Amino acid sequence: MDMDLKKRFLKLWNKYFDGSELPFIFYYTERDDCAELVSPPSGHVCIMSALSKVRRGMPLCFEAASIGCSGGKRYLGFTRDIMPNFEYFLSYGLPGKLEGERYKKSPELVKEIQKKWPEFRAPHRFIVFKRWDQLEERDDLDVVIFMAKPDVLSGLFTLANFDEADPNAVYAPFAAGCGTIVQYPYLEKNSDHPRCVIGMFDVSARPCVPGEVLSFSIPVNKFIRMIHNMEDSFLVTTSWRKVKSRISRE
Repeated sequence: MDMDLKKRFLKLWNKYFDGSELPFIFYYTERDDCAELVSPPSGHVCIMSALSKVRRGMPLCFEAASIGCSGGKRYLGFTRDIMPNFEYFLSYGLPGKLEGERYKKSPELVKEIQKKWPEFRAPHRFIVFKRWDQLEERDDLDVVIFMAKPDVLSGLFTLANFDEADPNAVYAPFAAGCGTIVQYPYLEKNSDHPRCVIGMFDVSARPCVPGEVLSFSIPVNKFIRMIHNMEDSFLVTTSWRKVKSRISRE
């Protein structure tokens, strides 16, 4: 981690976003000494719930066994396994056997969606999550994740589009909450034009985050560009100062 970049972002974030909640990052590694290793849970636990600790400043490290949700293991790249009858689980269920989430109209539609899922395997054994101000020189960065209210999201969205001709520089894939902060932005990292991902629309994961926030996840190479663009962008205008004043009041 470039410590000068860390300090520069903290200074600019305080200047233009008036100390709004800091982002956290993740990276994959073979080392288990970068953060506290999360113990295997005793039952089903959404990883988004555990990440509330990271948002409060507690770095955490996960391996496959640390994740108490089969979907979480898959979206973080630790397995390709899918629960039996998943197409019914995501749609209308199996009477007397399996309650359906009713996120998709039919099992047939779910099967069509599964054909479009990207291939993703975790490149290393562990994934580390840390809040930005907790970063050390030995840390790496893959993706930067903001949990933000609408005014902050508007600033991040506009900054993400500042140097892009493509009107779809930010997109919102249908996925579990953890998929929108890990899998999809991670896969954008190696693109010639990495996109940001807005997420946390997953109804099942919504209870794990404050009701007024969504996620905005940025591949690190894109994020570095955004930092360098901040002082040349709309953030210096009267229009943004009006929004910033409301952020300050909140």
